[in-house]
Amino acid sequence: MFEPLPLPATPPRLPNRVLVTGGAGFIGSACVWALNTLGVERIVVTDRLGRDEKWRNLVPLRFEDYLEADDLLPRLDSGALGKFDLVLHLGACSATTELDATFLARNNFEYTKQLAQWALAKHVRFVYASSAATYGDGAAGMSDIDNSNAALTRLRPLNAYGYSKHLFDQYAARAGVLPRLVGLKYFNVYGPNEAHKGDMRSLVHKAYGQIEDSGVVRLVRSHRPDYRDGEQQRDFLYVKDAVAMTLHLAMPPSAGGLYNIGSGKANTWLALTSALFGALERPPQVEFIDMPESIRAKYQYHTRADIAKLRAAEYIAPVTSLADAVKDYVKGYLQGDRRLGD
Repeated sequence: MFEPLPLPATPPRLPNRVLVTGGAGFIGSACVWALNTLGVERIVVTDRLGRDEKWRNLVPLRFEDYLEADDLLPRLDSGALGKFDLVLHLGACSATTELDATFLARNNFEYTKQLAQWALAKHVRFVYASSAATYGDGAAGMSDIDNSNAALTRLRPLNAYGYSKHLFDQYAARAGVLPRLVGLKYFNVYGPNEAHKGDMRSLVHKAYGQIEDSGVVRLVRSHRPDYRDGEQQRDFLYVKDAVAMTLHLAMPPSAGGLYNIGSGKANTWLALTSALFGALERPPQVEFIDMPESIRAKYQYHTRADIAKLRAAEYIAPVTSLADAVKDYVKGYLQGDRRLGD
């Protein structure tokens, strides 16, 4: 029987009681699993369960309470939820194709602003999900070192989702509170507990289904002459590494500001599909299709996280290799439709 990879090493200092927003979602539920693995069960989870099946992510996990996201702020203000020493704010609409910018501004920016203001007033450590989408096409670089408002203003997100995340980063910088918070710029995270995400699932999850159905993976063609088909590059990060990095930065009070959460490497789509076929012990079969017109102007051809700042914050665990991570995902979770904690 295949034994899934364990959680990468995390520091021994642990929080006592934790609030996890978006706790039924992909990275949120993975963080609850990681906390459980470390022995932390005094966790309050909030989310919007809606009509998809992300509730299934919660079934194997241990936590003391759940409430819908719209009920959170009033209950925090009233004191009904008691005290926390850590907030992991991972709840958001993460659809890069969402066109309702008003909804994104309210859900991703205004909600985050109100929750951060509460945490700062109560002296509760606040860690929140920003996004690598704030970097846009990377023309202004993908460095997390300079967190000044002047540096952030040079970034040009390519979609409304990225802008909604960028909006809070800028707000926190202008207000002078960003050093007291931890903002995490997640790159291309993939792994178990993402099945509910629909079109926002990783290529590994989508391609696994394609292989099961037809034996072939379909990739979008390049529409730039400097990139051949399938050689568009992404910084792919396994979710177990992502949550280990998240919890590492959540623990030491000295960490503050924005941090890239990635592998530090850029891999091609072809390398990713090769790892997937390798995990399934099948020869690669790839077809190329035209990229939809609607996303061509907003498509990122290259992302790679500079993780020097993360390493300087004493995160020393090695990042799981692409081949090992994909194999763990496929054999430990996709085959058998298992979640973290099952």
